[in-house]
Amino acid sequence: MLQIQRFVFNPFYENTYLIWDEDSKEAAVIDPGCFDESEKDALIKFIHANSLKIKYLINTHCHIDHIIGNSYIKEKYNPLFLAPEKDLFLLKSIVEEAGKYYIEVEPSPMPDEYLSENTLLNLGKNNCIIIETPGHTPGGTCLYFEKDKICFTGDVLFNRSIGRTDLSGGNYESLIDSVKDKLFTLPDDVKIYSGHESSSTIGDEKRYNPFFR
Repeated sequence: MLQIQRFVFNPFYENTYLIWDEDSKEAAVIDPGCFDESEKDALIKFIHANSLKIKYLINTHCHIDHIIGNSYIKEKYNPLFLAPEKDLFLLKSIVEEAGKYYIEVEPSPMPDEYLSENTLLNLGKNNCIIIETPGHTPGGTCLYFEKDKICFTGDVLFNRSIGRTDLSGGNYESLIDSVKDKLFTLPDDVKIYSGHESSSTIGDEKRYNPFFR
């Protein structure tokens, strides 16, 4: 069974997720947004306190608030780093993008492998299905753990909202299609964990999300 710990990091109030298999202790850091030393310490102390083995570093997409901690996690644990190939232009521009917000960040390493629907990932006996969901960014990707009925939706689908499409590479029609054609085909009781704000379920978003009424 998967365990989940959410951290809210950086000036953008981004959700970083630490997920792990309770038996093997194999773990993944999804969208590391840890920005300052106190945020890095909070994440590392939790990892150590629970004796977790960091197997993966995963970016659902490559906007700055989701990748600030890439270099730190990669250097600290050297996990397999996966990110969508179509978002590499965002990953490579992290330093310049940070300058727009008057903050300083480390350049991100490049992925060890690209994240796609052909990617096979597992934490212990928990297999992850990769769902490509462009729209917020060209490479936007969701991570679906079918057995536990959990989906990490990045900035594609939120509790009663959707991701912005007015940023570089965004496309409103593509995002709407991604949600309708891919995410809304999942069972209604699948719980979604998004890149900002609180969790929800697929069923609730079908019924109550104002973008899909």
